[in-house]
Amino acid sequence: MKNKIVVVGSSNTDMVLKVSRIPAPGETILGTDFFVIPGGKGANQAVAAARTGAEVTFVACVADDAFGLQSIENYRKDGINTNYIKVQSGTHSGVALINVSDDGENSISVASGANSHLLANDVAEYSEALIGAKIVLAQLETPLETIESVADLAQTMGIPFILNPAPAAILNEGLLRKISIITPNETEAALLTGRMEVKDEEIPLMAEELLTKGVKTVIITLGSKGVYLCSDKAREIIPGYKVKAVDTTAAGDVFNGALASALAAEKPIRKAIDFAQRAAAISVTRMGAQPSAPKTEEIETFGF
Repeated sequence: MKNKIVVVGSSNTDMVLKVSRIPAPGETILGTDFFVIPGGKGANQAVAAARTGAEVTFVACVADDAFGLQSIENYRKDGINTNYIKVQSGTHSGVALINVSDDGENSISVASGANSHLLANDVAEYSEALIGAKIVLAQLETPLETIESVADLAQTMGIPFILNPAPAAILNEGLLRKISIITPNETEAALLTGRMEVKDEEIPLMAEELLTKGVKTVIITLGSKGVYLCSDKAREIIPGYKVKAVDTTAAGDVFNGALASALAAEKPIRKAIDFAQRAAAISVTRMGAQPSAPKTEEIETFGF
């Protein structure tokens, strides 16, 4: 398992409604198409990594309901190791309600359900899952204490830890010092550095501040504008790809999964970022979270 990745995170079922525009507060509008699609940031990233050649182990929690059991079956179809997915009774599996507008923008509400039952004790119990891993990847749709335990374990085992800090949250410096690569978008980077709003000219400053807090490498995603890479060896924007967006729901997740996969395959970081940006660009041209994640062959020929 040369390219083994462990993804720790959420598993949801997305209920997606296509609408002409995102409704305002208190407004009801009529939608068009409705889809039930596998989702969740952790699961999306696991699927994206698996489809780009990584050997993926997914550590997560689902309920013993139809959504949870179907999710596990879906992950197996993508070749993901599901031996460390906890099945929790007495709750529901994670659910996301998503409006997607005609221009590809979205609004999302999430009921965490079983995701909130993935606990720090579970991480300790599942520690053998990390043996042989090249990368550990996590997000913030499970309890923060769980993510802190994952970071501790990865550090103890000498495994690079990638954190996609989404949904946006304030993180303590003890956790930040254990992060090998952090991948916030502009809004998340602003919150992490105590800013109330995002200003383009402050993106390099935000990245520098995260470095001073102990993160080894900062990758701030800027949508079609690309990413800002900041480390002890680089400070630069790596351009992105412009496409006609149909659904941006899982673009960040596809980016993170493909990035982890490329790094596990020992691609240099700039090439890994370009590979991940290609994957994300392809994903926004398709509906749905996991169904939009492309395979390696598509990514390598995209843009040429």
